[in-house]
Amino acid sequence: MKACRQFRAIAVAGCSVAALVSTNPLAAQDISPDEEQAVDAETSSDTIVVRGVRGSIARSVDLKKNASTVQDSISALELGVFPDDNVADSLAHITGVAISRTAGGEGQYVSVRGLGPEYTLTTFNGRTLATDGASRDFAYDVLPSDVISGADVIKGAEASLTEGAIGGLVNLRSASPFDKIGLNGVVRLQGDYNLMSEYAGVKFSGVLSDTFANDTIGVMLGVVLERRKDRTDVAGNDGGWTRNADPTDESWLWGNAWGGSIDPNGNGTLDPDEYGLIGLGQFRVGSILEEKRRQAFTAKVEWRPTDSFTLTLDGIKTKLDSPQVGFQQSYYTLFAPGRWSTMEIQDGIVTSFDMNNPDPELALNPELLNQTSYRVVDTDLYGANARWEVTENLTLVADLYRSSSSRYSGGQDSYVVLRMNQPNTASFMLNGSAVPDVRVTFNDGRDLVSGLADGTFGPADFNTHYFSLAGDNIDDTITGASFAGDWSVDNGTLKSILFGVTYNSREKARELVNNSLTGGADYYSGFNAINVADLGGNVISRSLSLPNFMSGVDATFPRSFLSFDIPGYLAALEQYDGTPRPSGGTYDFSAAAPVWNPLQSYRVTEDTLAAYFQANLSGAGWSGNVGLRIVNTKTTAQAWDAQILNIIANGPFNYTAVYDDPSEITQDSEYTYLLPSANLSINLIDDLRLRLSAARTMARPSVQTLAPTNTTESVSWGEFTQVYSGNADLKPYQADQFDVSLEWYFAPSSIFNIAGFYKHIKNQITTSWEPGVDIGVPGYLFNIIRPINGDYAKVKGIEVGLQHLFDNGFGVRGQFTRNWSKSYVGDQVRPLEGIAPSVYSLSLLYEKGPLSIAFTADHTDSFTTAINVLGEGYNEEADAITWVTAHISYDITDRITIALDGQNLLDSEQTYSLNGNPLLSQGYYRYGRSVKLSASYRF
Repeated sequence: MKACRQFRAIAVAGCSVAALVSTNPLAAQDISPDEEQAVDAETSSDTIVVRGVRGSIARSVDLKKNASTVQDSISALELGVFPDDNVADSLAHITGVAISRTAGGEGQYVSVRGLGPEYTLTTFNGRTLATDGASRDFAYDVLPSDVISGADVIKGAEASLTEGAIGGLVNLRSASPFDKIGLNGVVRLQGDYNLMSEYAGVKFSGVLSDTFANDTIGVMLGVVLERRKDRTDVAGNDGGWTRNADPTDESWLWGNAWGGSIDPNGNGTLDPDEYGLIGLGQFRVGSILEEKRRQAFTAKVEWRPTDSFTLTLDGIKTKLDSPQVGFQQSYYTLFAPGRWSTMEIQDGIVTSFDMNNPDPELALNPELLNQTSYRVVDTDLYGANARWEVTENLTLVADLYRSSSSRYSGGQDSYVVLRMNQPNTASFMLNGSAVPDVRVTFNDGRDLVSGLADGTFGPADFNTHYFSLAGDNIDDTITGASFAGDWSVDNGTLKSILFGVTYNSREKARELVNNSLTGGADYYSGFNAINVADLGGNVISRSLSLPNFMSGVDATFPRSFLSFDIPGYLAALEQYDGTPRPSGGTYDFSAAAPVWNPLQSYRVTEDTLAAYFQANLSGAGWSGNVGLRIVNTKTTAQAWDAQILNIIANGPFNYTAVYDDPSEITQDSEYTYLLPSANLSINLIDDLRLRLSAARTMARPSVQTLAPTNTTESVSWGEFTQVYSGNADLKPYQADQFDVSLEWYFAPSSIFNIAGFYKHIKNQITTSWEPGVDIGVPGYLFNIIRPINGDYAKVKGIEVGLQHLFDNGFGVRGQFTRNWSKSYVGDQVRPLEGIAPSVYSLSLLYEKGPLSIAFTADHTDSFTTAINVLGEGYNEEADAITWVTAHISYDITDRITIALDGQNLLDSEQTYSLNGNPLLSQGYYRYGRSVKLSASYRF
């Protein structure tokens, strides 16, 4: 340990990385005599700085080699510089890691070994991060990559590590001001440009560190300021596909054809050849525009008055301001008797039909959809850590922290629809693309496609329709404290004993604010619709013809469309107050205003006390540990419920539910888990290491599924479904897992490894579907959807990884992960949702002298995202995607570097479908290629 305490340079090997930035502050690694000599040699020089891609890979290999369980790591190219804009994108290069993306294609959520984000826990310096969503999944887009120095993906388990992960524990690491003595820093300016959207952005980041008072005090400060604009082209089956009832399928006896069963022969009877027939419900196409502003401030102060004591105070504060506005066209094609004609059917799917009924209630009403998401997230983490080497054999560490995340969007998110009111005839044809062929001709001769492009439509062609104002206010606060000890025994094979106790208190509250519960969303629809021209002002503000819009979709549909802004629309509606309302009285804007919706609001408190004991062992050619972690969690969940007293029919597919007064529901639960673990590392021969690991792990349900909330909002559009979010008695996932890994360190900073893993998961949470249930509403039967603890699931797989750096400057990095997973619920065997059966990536790099080049392709195979969406066996699948990035940098001087980065160079699209059938498209997202040019200065 003496060499570790004296180490003051950024070096590749040994204790400096493994011991000082471990997720367990006491998990110092044993150092061989050769390694200690190497560290002493390095510290004898002035400063050793390893930068660039090769340095990053070298540090990652050494982290893996020195880890006490199965893990992989990434490290910054240098302080404050990652090759990817987002940590999630960098993590995608790690063996077994896949990510999901948000608007603009930025990485957001992380999955490990095929298990979804809900199986993954993210910590920052070993502390749990609060989240702004309803779950525990950490959204990486709130945290710029510039604020961390690296990340570890820990796939094994140890008693001393924070519980809560089955797929993997991702620990983000911050740098130390003592990594380099004296005044050091880097400033970086970056500009980005997206070739599809033609939008540009800019980011500034800087890190400054210094040491004082004879190198006993170190201070590090960091800042990130970013502003960019993103665009994502989207399409989706927003209202879901319609499927007739199927009397031969017990999972679909009732169907979901609320407008009447699809009836090609028009006889009014559900014939055998019409059982389970599938047709279009509602689909939409458009673009999501996002104005993203991101700020991050970090600070760390370390006081090392002696070699035996360190006090660290650190904090991070980030603000993500990323409101999204979606300008879309929407087509409500839901079947009703007499609405469709000239139907073509292929393999149980209506592939084309016409809509030419002169009845205005049965005609097509093309719609303008403005959908906004007000996402402003404040995330903070502050902590204090004291490390005291009491004696040569005993080290004690105390840690105290508070993490919080808040997002206040109540009533500020919108889903607002204007509906065209002119007589027309229309035809639709499925073509295997994300959007069907759409042809609409109006009785006055105008054509929808050309008319929108030429600007021949205006306010008089539209009526007000759906008017949803919603959003939730979320506060998540985590207070944590821990006390840990490391007692060096060195008695034969027993080398040390780790012990400790941790306490975490989490309080998460969600207040939903919307106008659906009061019927305000339908206040200006049906008989009470207002012609937009009568509202005055400039409600329909412009015609959008976005560059390269949906250029990858081979279909006929409008590529230009009208748009309107929500503030202008709200102002016009408010000015219309006092005008007579057809259904009686006068228009009153306050009657449509959003209010607190108790039915989907909750407050959940979780108190967890954990204690652990871990024995570290070693002998000739081997090392390992055994331990036990005991976890006790107490949960209190508060929510509200209200019975539906009556349902009012306002017109086709337009209903209002009348609710009783809400009543409070409170649930308490408690559970205790014993989590044993064992890890063994055997040096078979020089540079060939075998790792074995066995453990029992757990992952808690999302906070939302612990709250007994429910919603029947689908009543408003005629889909009578009651969706329960959860209850406090849902048990955590529990897994017995086994790992075996063979690692060959065949050259300096190079590795070939192959690993196998097996997880037997109990209490995995899935959804149940109960059709045709009487919930006490006269005249209506409801479908019930609720989360349940399934019986169990099995996940097994293999990982293969290779990293090698050649002496001539070239290098290669590749990884492949394949898993097989099944979920068992009763006598049903289901795919486990959110698990990609295979992910793999390949990186080619070159670095010599001042030039550094790297190309990486990350591939995620198709996987199931939701099961039984149209009955048993009809699953939603995310189609395969390959994401290609490139990094080129050049050191102009020892201090100045310029870099060019490219993302999504293949212009890949993320698509979703039912059972992989291209005719049954569920969703489409296109982000476009982007390039980033940056310059950095080191001092």
